[in-house]
Amino acid sequence: MMQKHNLLTIITPTFNRASNLKRLYESLNAQSTKQFVWLIVDDGSTDDTETVIRMFIEEDRIEIRYLKRENGGKHRALNMGIATIETELTFIVDSDDYLPEDAVEIILSYHDKYRNTPNLCGYSFLRFFEDGSVNTAYFKRDEEIASYRDIRINGGIGGDKAEVFYTEILRRFPFPEYDGEKFLPEDLVWMQMSGPYQMVHINKCIYIGEYLEDGLTKTGRAMKKHSPRGMMHRSEVYLQDAGVNLKVKIKMMMLYIIYGKFASIESGKLYKDAIPKLLFLMLYFPSIVLYHKWQAA
Repeated sequence: MMQKHNLLTIITPTFNRASNLKRLYESLNAQSTKQFVWLIVDDGSTDDTETVIRMFIEEDRIEIRYLKRENGGKHRALNMGIATIETELTFIVDSDDYLPEDAVEIILSYHDKYRNTPNLCGYSFLRFFEDGSVNTAYFKRDEEIASYRDIRINGGIGGDKAEVFYTEILRRFPFPEYDGEKFLPEDLVWMQMSGPYQMVHINKCIYIGEYLEDGLTKTGRAMKKHSPRGMMHRSEVYLQDAGVNLKVKIKMMMLYIIYGKFASIESGKLYKDAIPKLLFLMLYFPSIVLYHKWQAA
């Protein structure tokens, strides 16, 4: 394929999704502009993933890079891939989802509009479900420039969105890795970026996806129980951010205690490291009750 100056890398971490990759691949082939690279990071798949990707590469329809590592979880695959990206922008797209044909064109048009805006780390677009409905909610104000924390967390807009980040900045915030743990929510990193950086929040759909029965979203709690230190770290990021509202901090303190117990950390140690300590004391006993319920589930 003829080399060109690409501004965007679409990074897809994948594990045993050989049967799903074709749909994403075809949606990338259908893009109205081909100014992107598709980087696939194979997280130790044991199915035909590598064979399928080699076939895509041989077709030479879009620029594709392929990396493979031993299985360690999506966040480790992202760390590996992001470290190699040379384009200005990075867009994380899961292997079981796909893009509308104007997704790349929309991303690049907004990047052209806002690229000289100070203190930006990227753009947040909408995800739609296959029936055309929005994932959870539209942004309250189109093209509002604010932090992930203020729009998504304090603003109460849940669900998943489609984030496109400035690669240089994203690389400064690698996902923490804990031995033996294979799951880490991405919002841990998005929250860390929310201190110094803002995003443009745009009511345009660039991503289409459902939640598979064996996907990370559907199997979330089981994965989280087996990755308690990462989940504790996520709670600590929220709790130590002075800009996070009290309602969210109450939830995060309970999760800090619950996952601390799943990590077999003594209560005294949890209290010593907790911020704020008064909130820890207020929520300790209800959190222990919930921990036992989750443990029995």
